[in-house]
Amino acid sequence: QVHLVESGGGLVQAGGSLRLSCAASGFTFSLYAMRWYRLAPGNERELVATISSDASITRYADSVKGRFTISRDNAKNTVYLQMNSLKPEDTAVYYCNAARATAGLSLFYGMTYWGKGTLVTVSS
Repeated sequence: QVHLVESGGGLVQAGGSLRLSCAASGFTFSLYAMRWYRLAPGNERELVATISSDASITRYADSVKGRFTISRDNAKNTVYLQMNSLKPEDTAVYYCNAARATAGLSLFYGMTYWGKGTLVTVSS
């Protein structure tokens, strides 16, 4: 059975940092690209960061570029999101997602898996 379990969310002041983790099980983690999404009240779901299966490619939304870093440890079946210089507008539930992808992350395909999310609240 596939599980994606996010952790590391919480309340932090603006300018602070948090590190989110997503532990995966039930599938071959090293074959999957991983993505972090977020959903804030009243907003559409936003793709925050993507990392290829071998960590050779990372991509970021413009809103977080230079502040967030996605990484993964395939030996631990875990993906991370390091979030620095947090802003109140980063407040959201953060979800990790696993999906197969072609080389260069040009196309995502097949089954996709989701975690249940972790809440990040940034106070001003």
